[in-house]
Amino acid sequence: MTTSQPPVKPLTPEEEALVRALPRLIYALPRAIDADMVREQQLPLIEWTALERLREAPQRRMRMGELALACELSLSGMSRIVTVLERQGLVERVRCDDDARGLNAVLTDAGLARLEQAWPSNLASVRRHFLDHLDGIDVGRLAHAIQNVAGTP
Repeated sequence: MTTSQPPVKPLTPEEEALVRALPRLIYALPRAIDADMVREQQLPLIEWTALERLREAPQRRMRMGELALACELSLSGMSRIVTVLERQGLVERVRCDDDARGLNAVLTDAGLARLEQAWPSNLASVRRHFLDHLDGIDVGRLAHAIQNVAGTP
């Protein structure tokens, strides 16, 4: 005996437009912000993101694997980014206190200062390329819906 599924409700024109626009947003938004950050601050978006995640972490430190997850990178990709940031004195790698095999990335005072210096450019870019286009939209509800779709709190 087979169970029949109820028919799937077709997309409204607005839903169709949203579904079609989403891949473009996922592709274009980070690239636009990255271009602004590189042009204005010589700080690629992924480096900004790593510094920001470390700033938010307790004691401005995270295990390398946790930082990679927070930045949506592989561990090897994150290691390459941290190496670049280390060379600039913005991040240090230190052994984990509880696991001598593990490494923490630690945001230095210079890294925090660099993040604060670049913050206005990042904010202006995020507003220009994204938030300024959401006029009249309940941003809180939108954030909640995106978090639900992404499976994040």
